[in-house]
Amino acid sequence: MRAVVMQHEEHEGPGMLGPALETAGFTLIKRFRSVKREDLDAELVVVLGGPMGVYEAERHPFLAEELALLTERLAFSRPVLGLCLGAQLLAAAAGSEVFVGKNGLEVGVAPVRWTKEGLADPVLGGARPKATVAHWHQDTFKPVPGATLLASTDRYTQQAFRLGDSYGLQFHLELTADEMERWLVQGTEELVELYGKNVDELRAQVPKLRAAEGENRELLERLAHHFARVARAAR
Repeated sequence: MRAVVMQHEEHEGPGMLGPALETAGFTLIKRFRSVKREDLDAELVVVLGGPMGVYEAERHPFLAEELALLTERLAFSRPVLGLCLGAQLLAAAAGSEVFVGKNGLEVGVAPVRWTKEGLADPVLGGARPKATVAHWHQDTFKPVPGATLLASTDRYTQQAFRLGDSYGLQFHLELTADEMERWLVQGTEELVELYGKNVDELRAQVPKLRAAEGENRELLERLAHHFARVARAAR
């Protein structure tokens, strides 16, 4: 089974999701800011995060290619997993509007609250009412047509959704504590100069993510096995 992984930054890989997918029987096929026609027929497409916005396709033409691919996959009921930018692209492919959020940059380690529907979700359900995850985004989107809202935060309502067999997660469930630490170090200048963030305070939150890695890995494994079941059923 093929899992095509759309990556947008050299240092932002699939993290804990990669081993979860491989254990579930997927072979990872990585694309860097590119799409191939055969990706339409892959058993799974995963779209990772990135600093660009869905609305910046003129500056980043690959975004239009990815959006077209996701739109076509949704039309054929072929599953997608979107993480951060990937969730925004999936939302746009389903007809939602993506825009810069009014509540500013959401960055650091903080909980998301599962909605009632999220707690009852056949894949992610049964978890604790909250999950501690990594955040790094400012864009958000309107409710996704036909989707079920699964999680929210106080800053942004749209944090996770299910659309058919596809899932979109605005937060970075795939990040380990070490990866989040590296992101914060690499992004220090941007965080301070553009957003006025205290990076030392953000780095002090990282141990919370380390403590949650086991639970987050389990959620990723559930997602991976869900997509494997969908792929087997489609044969």
